[in-house]
Amino acid sequence: MKTKKIPLRKCVICGENKPKKELIRVVFNKDDGVSVDLTNKKNGRGAYLCKDINCINKAQKNNRLSQVLKTNVDTQIYEELKNHVED
Repeated sequence: MKTKKIPLRKCVICGENKPKKELIRVVFNKDDGVSVDLTNKKNGRGAYLCKDINCINKAQKNNRLSQVLKTNVDTQIYEELKNHVED
């Protein structure tokens, strides 16, 4: 029996390839704007971050999500990411 391939994605901050389930996806959609995608199924341009508070803080400090998603990312999105990591 074949083993199922695990999809890998790269964190936009630390550059580590990790299984998709170990990362948080932030997505930009023209209709909805920027949002945290916990289902990994929303349409739009996506960026992945580690479930690590240090990666989220670096992303906020360097404004990296705005560069990757090519739009302004509100500080509320970073707070929402921090809440998901702390849980």
